[in-house]
Order: sequence, then C-alpha cells, then structure tokens
Amino acid sequence: MPLSTIDPATFRSVLGRFASGVTVVTVRDVQHYDHGMTVTAFSSASLEPPLVLVCIGKAASLHGVLGSGNTASQFAVNILNSKQEALARRFAEEHPDRFEGVGFTRGITGAPILDDCLDVIECEVQSRHDAGDHTIVVGTVIGTATNEGSPLLYYRGGYATLER
Repeated sequence: MPLSTIDPATFRSVLGRFASGVTVVTVRDVQHYDHGMTVTAFSSASLEPPLVLVCIGKAASLHGVLGSGNTASQFAVNILNSKQEALARRFAEEHPDRFEGVGFTRGITGAPILDDCLDVIECEVQSRHDAGDHTIVVGTVIGTATNEGSPLLYYRGGYATLER
C-alpha cells in the first residue's frame, strides 16, 4: 500500500477508520459542579498498577476542569452500551446543562455515574501530559462496576454496535 503525505484531513480520515468504544468522562469539581463529555480517546495503560488514560482536547470545556490545573483530581469513565447513542451525542455537543434529565448516581469519587452504562471506571488523577492539542490524563483505577450488554462504537464518523 503506498503511503501518502500527512495533512490534518488525511490524518483524521485514517483515524476515523479505527473503531473505538464510546465513553462519557464525568467529573465533580471542587465547587461541586458536574462536568462531562464524550470521549473516544480512552485506553488502558497498565494492569499493575491499574491505570487508564483519556485524552482531553485543549479546546474542550472539560479541559479546564480535568486537563489542567487542580480543579479535579478524580474522574469516572462511563463506557456506553449500544443503546446509549443519544447520551453520546448529548455529551459531545455544547449544552448548557448536559446532566439535565439524565439519570445518574454518585460514585466513590463523587463523579456522576450514568445510569445503565456498560461499565464504569473511577480514577484518581496520577499525571497529566501535554500532547499537542490535547492533554493526556492518566488515572489510577480505584473502583469499577460492570453491567451486561453490548458496547457502543464509533467508526468513520458515526455510531455502530457490535453483536456477538
């Protein structure tokens, strides 16, 4: 396969061909306000110790809370199930109160845990790393919860499901 030169549009197109799970990262800041946004740039980083990472765009509203500064030291990663596309869209768009009318409980970190998610991973921020137009936030896993179901996926600019 011939390689092409890289430009932002080509790079975005290539990355869009990599299917990823869909999460909503949630935080309760030190003033007790809830924040959340849809994130597909999520990954496990280590089994021992248990670490995950999320990449937060510097232009995103969540960046000022989780990606920089000391306004939040804990967060939750809500892994969405195949029936939660509406939640993914809601938390991906600018919305004055993304949590209005959304069912959730409080996790051990105080972060909102969205109802009916496939899985939830709660974390303590271990480190933050500058990465171009994003900040990589590495979290030490301090708690998890699991439900039955299929994951919601993001592929080539749209949502998809996986049936097994």
